[in-house]
Amino acid sequence: MPCYLCPGFFKVRRSIVYGDQPRNRLDLYLPANSDGKKPVVVFVTGGAWIIGYKAWGSLLGLQLAERDIIVACVDYRNFPQGTISDMVKDASEGISYICNNIADYGGDPNRIYLMGQSAGAHISSCALLEQAIKESKKEESISWSVSQIKAYFGLSGGYNLINLVDHFDNRGLYRSIFLSIMEGEESLHQFSPELKVKDPSNMNAVSLLPPITLFHGTADYSIPSDASKIFVDALQKAGAQAELILYDGKTHTDLFLQDPLRGGKDELFDLLVAVIHAGDKEALEKDAMASPRKRLVPEILLKLARNISPF
Repeated sequence: MPCYLCPGFFKVRRSIVYGDQPRNRLDLYLPANSDGKKPVVVFVTGGAWIIGYKAWGSLLGLQLAERDIIVACVDYRNFPQGTISDMVKDASEGISYICNNIADYGGDPNRIYLMGQSAGAHISSCALLEQAIKESKKEESISWSVSQIKAYFGLSGGYNLINLVDHFDNRGLYRSIFLSIMEGEESLHQFSPELKVKDPSNMNAVSLLPPITLFHGTADYSIPSDASKIFVDALQKAGAQAELILYDGKTHTDLFLQDPLRGGKDELFDLLVAVIHAGDKEALEKDAMASPRKRLVPEILLKLARNISPF
């Protein structure tokens, strides 16, 4: 068994309740070493807004925990149990729970990072921007602040639903189902972070956003990499600190699943750890000495999974 999957290197607290709705649960992946306050990643998983589940983030949680980083994998209501506004609300409440309680689990409330993958990137970016808009308008009390988020990472996400409706329909997420998830065609603008960023009335909200990094594979046919490129362009034009990192030839699942299972050098993982540990000399020294991650699955099975994956 690879060292970073050995029980001595992490602890898991499963199904911590963060709200009063179904599936308002999160899993915490905790480093075995409890010395000092740890940086934290709040992770919102993907699943086409229908099959998302907190366990999808377990591999990321285990591997980051080995690097002394706490990971909170947030579950949320899926369709048809909930629609997009429920999903965004759940994600926001999960983020709030971490911001207000992570110190009790050994986390540093001043070093919280937000990350989402695929549909989770869309949901988490909606939650982040919605919170920034609330704060900019100062119209209501808030339970967490975007200022508590050190950085946002979006992996293989879609941020302009209007541009994606027909694409998803062609890929098998039929228009009628997608519009039901998103509460009708009239709501597509409301839940498109790219379009909200372009709205001049949200300029103050955009100024509150943390640094944003989007990752995307150029061979992603589930959500084309242009989705991230155009969103980064919109963020930069609106004055936000944003960058795009493209991975040539990578598919929708390569970066999140096949590459971590393959072991060896993983550029995306190394970049995440470097950003999270920036300014922490001791942690960076440990990272430099870390052994390469071992292969978990034979290459032939990874290639088979890549070929048959619906994503």
